[in-house]
Amino acid sequence: MPYFDAVDDVTRALAGYGYIADRQLATAVFVQTRLDKPLLVEGPAGVGKTELAKAVSAATGRRLLRLQCYEGQDDTKALYEWDYGKQLLYTQILREKIGQLLADAPDLHTAIDRIAQQESAFFSERFLAPRPLLEAVHSADPVVLLIDEVDRADEALEAVLLEMLAEYQVSVPEIGTFVARQPPLVILTSNNTRDLSAALKRRCLHLFLGYPSAERELEILRSKKTGLPEAAAERLVHVVRGLRELDLRKAPSISETVDWARTLAVLGVEEIAPAVLADTVSVVVKYSRDVQRALDALPALADPNATPADEPPGGHDHGHHHARHHGDHQHDPDDDAGARAERTAKDQPGRHDEHYYGAPAPAASVGSGDRAVPAGQGSRSFARGLARRRAL
Repeated sequence: MPYFDAVDDVTRALAGYGYIADRQLATAVFVQTRLDKPLLVEGPAGVGKTELAKAVSAATGRRLLRLQCYEGQDDTKALYEWDYGKQLLYTQILREKIGQLLADAPDLHTAIDRIAQQESAFFSERFLAPRPLLEAVHSADPVVLLIDEVDRADEALEAVLLEMLAEYQVSVPEIGTFVARQPPLVILTSNNTRDLSAALKRRCLHLFLGYPSAERELEILRSKKTGLPEAAAERLVHVVRGLRELDLRKAPSISETVDWARTLAVLGVEEIAPAVLADTVSVVVKYSRDVQRALDALPALADPNATPADEPPGGHDHGHHHARHHGDHQHDPDDDAGARAERTAKDQPGRHDEHYYGAPAPAASVGSGDRAVPAGQGSRSFARGLARRRAL
């Protein structure tokens, strides 16, 4: 039975569990539930990809199974494992029965054949430890299967997923193929740390989830009931969006915006000010280089109408922390034009009298004509220089 009758039903259902979905996202979820196809959600970290799977699980009443992918993960952690400890325990308990089975075996070959006939007793579902993929197939009730951060998994595991994504089945060589009793709703997430294979993408519906609009992010803050006043929440959303436009190693996520709002609410903040933002900026900025860039930008983001304070007499006070480093100063052509005009206005003949630079120099050293050089001075200077070089 379909869970949603229309796209708007998806929006309302997810909102009931605290997830604010736009039209594109709600449409993708609606189509997935009707087509029974996996949904691949790609986008930067912290935009709500994992939370989407949780919200869909709650809205549909399905149990959530999660496969967290990581580098070096093998298929046994995703599909199934044999419970070797349990197999060994059963072997020890049944040692007497095994002895009876082999008691009248005339030779080794016959004994091996008899043991081989009993392999199905030890390689059965009784000793199979299901992992998320097999558990989703085995489940008698429909589930939501979240394959989280699939881009972090190796390509070998990505290939193992293809059978599950295409046909909702898992093959166990010792037993056979298990087909899902109830097709799961499969949601894969990716942070785009590497390109996924075309084969995987071909099996999935695709949705790129980016940072929300200002209106939607503000609505998310309201839905989380952070306790921050409405006007302060609006200003905080503006500040976070400004920080995302900076060249940061990691841009603030939506969840970090919510954390920042809750932090400010705990501190009793009713009006956003640069000082309190600077004190709490580490809630959303996680790297030291990013912190400095954020601190430089916060005054303007917190109050766009603010003007720089007047500089003290004598130029910059370098002991004072400037909002922008000198190396970040942008060249303004109008400054050059104004400077040239000022220099031209000052460059007038006769604007300084003869005493402007102080007392006049002695007459012997002043004059417009060339100073007379005594005859023979050049040859004497050359002879002295030659003698010094020979001495060296």
